[in-house]
Amino acid sequence: MTDAMDLADLAVTGSTGGLGGMVARQLAAAGSAQRLLVRDAGRAPELENARPVVCSYADSAAARQALEGVRVLFMVSAAETEDRVQQHYAFVDAAADAGVQHVVYTSFYGAAPDATFTLARDHYATEQRIQDSGMDYTLLRNNFYLDFLPLLCGEDGVIRGPAGEGVFSAVAREDIARCAVAVVRDPAIHKGKTYNLTGPEELTMAEAARILTAGTGRTITYHPETTEEAYASRASYGAPPWQVDAWVSTYTAMAAGEMAGISPDIHGLTGQDPLSLSEFLKRPQL
Repeated sequence: MTDAMDLADLAVTGSTGGLGGMVARQLAAAGSAQRLLVRDAGRAPELENARPVVCSYADSAAARQALEGVRVLFMVSAAETEDRVQQHYAFVDAAADAGVQHVVYTSFYGAAPDATFTLARDHYATEQRIQDSGMDYTLLRNNFYLDFLPLLCGEDGVIRGPAGEGVFSAVAREDIARCAVAVVRDPAIHKGKTYNLTGPEELTMAEAARILTAGTGRTITYHPETTEEAYASRASYGAPPWQVDAWVSTYTAMAAGEMAGISPDIHGLTGQDPLSLSEFLKRPQL
């Protein structure tokens, strides 16, 4: 491994993925040096002043070595797996052992031990581990991704789920990335802060379907399922129970009002308003 003295004191995880990749590219464009923590160096983005370092969340020894000399760590939550919390714990502990001073973690809106959305409970557990680690921290609690909304409908153009008439304030990943960059470039003023990152509007799933129809030219509708129907309609995927619970509880959390509310934090962090769904659909990447 490259000597830690040759590496930047800002580390970014998840650079091969959507959100982490956006953060890494924005940091590079701003002239910030960074080390990219990746499982496969060959997949790391080629960016100016960015060096890939190989490690994984679950490999504590490799993670500790990769984090030597890091002052600020941007930690994207790991891929959804049954043992994700254990992976997070191992990585947070490795960061503390390596002397990391400040962790910026991508959590979920409404994270709580009794959250309806099962993965929001996992995020809460990770938040607690970070807060108990002795490191400074900033928590970015992201609402449902706008980016995922066009992917929810089946081939027939129907979004199915037990969201009822509950509202959610979905947020674009690019807005979250801009917030993350603002925090990691000046972490001291964000020490101990939790930011709720939402879009500028509350939508029901039926309203989202109408906006998707107008924005994509494809007829998209919402069919409200019961919880029992939701489990039955997803049984054919053969996914493990924890994964199906996560899928279904995404919608039931909306129905319970746990993704409602509009936060000013994106504007406060970046000086820009977050994208609405209709604005997001006009972006070039779509």
